[in-house]
Amino acid sequence: MIDQASRELVRRALAEDLAGYGDVTSEFTVPVELRGRGVISAREDLVVAGLPLAQSVMEEIDQTAVFERLVDEGAQVEDGVALARIEGPARAILTAERTMLNFLMHLCAVATQSRRFADAVAGTGAKVVDTRKTIPGLRAWEKQAVVHGGCGNHRFGLFDMVLVKNNHLEAAGGVQAALERVREAQSGYVKVEVEVESEADLREALACDADVIMLDNQDPGSLRELVSIARGLRPDILLEASGRVSLETVRTVAETGVDLISTSALTMGAPPVDLGLSLEVGR
Repeated sequence: MIDQASRELVRRALAEDLAGYGDVTSEFTVPVELRGRGVISAREDLVVAGLPLAQSVMEEIDQTAVFERLVDEGAQVEDGVALARIEGPARAILTAERTMLNFLMHLCAVATQSRRFADAVAGTGAKVVDTRKTIPGLRAWEKQAVVHGGCGNHRFGLFDMVLVKNNHLEAAGGVQAALERVREAQSGYVKVEVEVESEADLREALACDADVIMLDNQDPGSLRELVSIARGLRPDILLEASGRVSLETVRTVAETGVDLISTSALTMGAPPVDLGLSLEVGR
């Protein structure tokens, strides 16, 4: 089962495609009584994510259609493996096809990209996490896909963590002023993270008892030096690296000793994966 927000997402996606007129091609060419059997298959090696959302698309088009998931979310599958089988009216399967595949291709891409990043930092002790750079309406599903791929979630939105970034620091008057205002405004019910770009700001953030410190836009040498300073002053401080992280550079970043590495490449940089739906009909 999926939640109401996801159902509304599916309905909006279908409304965009059908626009109140329906699937005129299928209606004009496919007999109404014709039954079909569709199979959604991987056309490359990938990590699976998004099958419940695809199933919801099919159910929204025709509740009599049977959508059978053949693999689990998070499964690593090879080219040619079937992910789902659908039986029902051929028209309905064809109408749902593109919207189902659009959701699946993107979410599998996020999961697959996340697996690449997780593999790249294996054994370092660092964990790669996502950001709020997500497609509007798809954040919950993208963050699930990130976890299916073996990476982690950063904050979900603006409500569940204080993250003081450069523009906040500019507006507040610096690290100490910003963190003092945060402590006055709330009594510790959410974690507080602050972004720093210099040793001076790092020392200030440590002195002000930030829970997490984001070391932003540092080259590996500078990052390693800042990590050493932070560990010397507060060995248990949680350190996050961010900024210009790619699949090619992430292991070097991980080897500097940070705990977390945040990157939008998990969601916004995931290259599309190839999926297809084949249809057989019974007359």
